[in-house]
Amino acid sequence: MAKKIDITGLNIPKHVAIILDGNGRWAKKRFLPRNAGHAAGAKNVEKIIKDAHDMGIEYITMYAFSTENWNRPDDEVKALMKLLRNYLSDCIERANKNNMIVKVIGKRERLDQDILDRIDELEECSKNNTGITFIIALNYGSRDEITRATKKMAKAVADGELNPDDITEDTVNSYLDTAGIPDPDLLIRTSGEIRLSNYLLWQLAYTEFYFTDVLWPDFNKEELKKAIVKYNERDRRFGRVKTEE
Repeated sequence: MAKKIDITGLNIPKHVAIILDGNGRWAKKRFLPRNAGHAAGAKNVEKIIKDAHDMGIEYITMYAFSTENWNRPDDEVKALMKLLRNYLSDCIERANKNNMIVKVIGKRERLDQDILDRIDELEECSKNNTGITFIIALNYGSRDEITRATKKMAKAVADGELNPDDITEDTVNSYLDTAGIPDPDLLIRTSGEIRLSNYLLWQLAYTEFYFTDVLWPDFNKEELKKAIVKYNERDRRFGRVKTEE
């Protein structure tokens, strides 16, 4: 049995963002349909949220469905939407049971009304909880998010509510889906892919990246600890010159 990783005394990232990748390959390796991989991946979400909370992580953002995922085969998209409906319904009860705040970011268009209603109910019923904040990136694309934010700022300028000369990075932040949420300290992507896939491009400016070959359904507490260990090996300078020893 592999020795468990000890993270006692390490700096725990406040906000971890994850790209959940590898569900389809996980299923293929087991001669299962892709939908079985997505179901296994959804089940793993709850385990990792609990592990993150137990470690002291305050925010966790997961890339559940991108704006580009609509281009997948129709039967797979339908299966993902069915899985999403079930997950959101179950999450309402789990959020309050586990004192978890849930927020959903992304474009509302193209999502069915019953899904939007469940999102609204989930956010409303969990907003006064005090535990970990779970952010679901749903029908999300960073370029789309920035485009929508730009349009809202342009309208505010046209309406005389915003002076262009007063626009700062903080102003832009306030118009993004993630307004009020701290930028991620650590990004994890599973399955061996080394790219961002249009995910939180503005917010990841000074984030540390961790890529692992582990497929998402197999990503567990020990794998999360490995990421935190690597995070602690990084020198986060935020653009400053490295301090000479």
